[in-house]
Amino acid sequence: MAILKSESPAVTISEVDASGIVPSITSSTGAFVGDFAWGPIDTPVLVGNEAELISNFGSPAYLDEDSSSVEFLAANQFLKYSTSMYVVRGATASALNAADSSDIDASNGEAIQITNRDDFDASRSTITATFLAKYAGSVGNSIEVSVCAANATAFDAWEYESEFDAKPGTSDFATDAGTTLDEVHVIIADAGGDFTGKKDRVLEKWENVSLITDAKDENGRSNYILDVLNDRSEYVYGVQHPTYFGAAKKGAEFVANTHGGGSSAANAARTCRLGHDGVGVAVSGAAGANSGGLGTTEYASGFDQFEDENTIQVDFLIAPSVAVSATQGTIVTDLVTIAEGRKDCVVVASPARNDVIGLNSNTTIRDNIVATAASMGKSSYLVVDNNFLKVYDKYNDRYVFIPASSSTAGLMAATDNVAAPWFSPAGSRRGRYLGATALAFNPTKSDRDVLYKADVNPICNLPGQGITLYGDKTALGKASAFSRINVRRLFIAMERAIKGAAQNVLFEFNDEFTRAEFVGIVEPFLRDIQGRRGITDFRVVCDETNNTPDVVDSNSFVASVFVKPARSINYVQLNFVAVRTGVDFAEIIGTV
Repeated sequence: MAILKSESPAVTISEVDASGIVPSITSSTGAFVGDFAWGPIDTPVLVGNEAELISNFGSPAYLDEDSSSVEFLAANQFLKYSTSMYVVRGATASALNAADSSDIDASNGEAIQITNRDDFDASRSTITATFLAKYAGSVGNSIEVSVCAANATAFDAWEYESEFDAKPGTSDFATDAGTTLDEVHVIIADAGGDFTGKKDRVLEKWENVSLITDAKDENGRSNYILDVLNDRSEYVYGVQHPTYFGAAKKGAEFVANTHGGGSSAANAARTCRLGHDGVGVAVSGAAGANSGGLGTTEYASGFDQFEDENTIQVDFLIAPSVAVSATQGTIVTDLVTIAEGRKDCVVVASPARNDVIGLNSNTTIRDNIVATAASMGKSSYLVVDNNFLKVYDKYNDRYVFIPASSSTAGLMAATDNVAAPWFSPAGSRRGRYLGATALAFNPTKSDRDVLYKADVNPICNLPGQGITLYGDKTALGKASAFSRINVRRLFIAMERAIKGAAQNVLFEFNDEFTRAEFVGIVEPFLRDIQGRRGITDFRVVCDETNNTPDVVDSNSFVASVFVKPARSINYVQLNFVAVRTGVDFAEIIGTV
């Protein structure tokens, strides 16, 4: 260690951080893409429970398609096992944001699709509406926007007067700018009752916001009506300045017109219903609309958000289940490409809906599943199950069949919590499905034999055990340690953690000290996994044998980690031997 220089006698202190460890990692986060009623499009949102799923993406009761609840319920099934899931809303071009069509400014806004805030900012200058539903979907047609200006007569007659303590007036910002009567109150209401189940219930209220374009509140934030809505509302974008209340002006240039605050304006409270005309009749040109289901393009676009492992961490890419087998194969193959590129997650897939639902012949169903699984390709990063779960849709008071893939991924996430990623998620200890009342297909022993040989993990309803995952294969398609889920996930967990530790090696010297330090960090981590039954033995090689002079001169660093993974039991042989009275067991053991 270098000695710090001093011109006179002194005591100096220095610190060396030799406390590096392999960082702890999480391994139970799902990734899901679906057709939802509300929320940003092609934008990953982390949710932890059903309430957050509804808050961000709406209730399935908002959608009008027969299969509307399937993807919502599938996403929600995963959340029964884990509290971490990135959800992406996919949408076709048919999904539109509701726009105001009349009343405030008598504008005739056209409904368009705005995917997220960035898209809104880029498209805002081309939108003709004054107000726009924040997200696409027919539920946006339930939104009402009501604005009351600084006028006592109008405020006293306003239907939302009781929501506020006093009428709007003049803000401090306007006073400082030498003008008056810039304030308005804004109400966002659920006129149709689609959001809350009760018509005209207030969703949001914004008090004493300003019509002055550069107005600021006491905290220095923008208090301009459109900025307040755009930055803080969960339901509405403010697009164009509401000129009914006066022209868009800054500071001292602002002059409230008779509608915006003049003492004679009795009708200075204005209301519009998004997607409707002034009397509540839906207007097709401004009405919000749903997607009506997703195709391969929309699913691919949604899952593309998870391509970069350095941007977003996920552990399970949960494949949707579409009707047609060929389409199912195309979607899953695309997801496998993403997983193999990332190398830190697995794809979990179920068969196509038409493979299973509505069929009665076990043989036909089994053969359909095998054919669809074959179309998905072979990879240790793919896990395929065989079934659909019958679950209760409380939002529409009915039972529906949903793909089991989200629950199968959930079993793996739950296994992480109760054991570790390197334990098998199958069997009676960790493989029981939650919240399912029945299976669409209950395979027999012969069916299970065929499915397992095709690398499809059977889900069956076993007497005394319930609905259980009865296999733990990956879709690798060959004899290998990586043909089992626990081994694939063991290596993902090790690689993710040790990769994090290796970040500390970057830009250090490739010498004996650095190599020894790295080995000293990694070996305790592997011993911990060994103690927790994940591996039976290991060795870390990081010395001059693999860091040759050529490696050092190329500014590289090499470490090789050898492990013997623990293997799950897939086959049990029980031998019962009857022996004659008086025979010593030692004479028999080992001979039969």
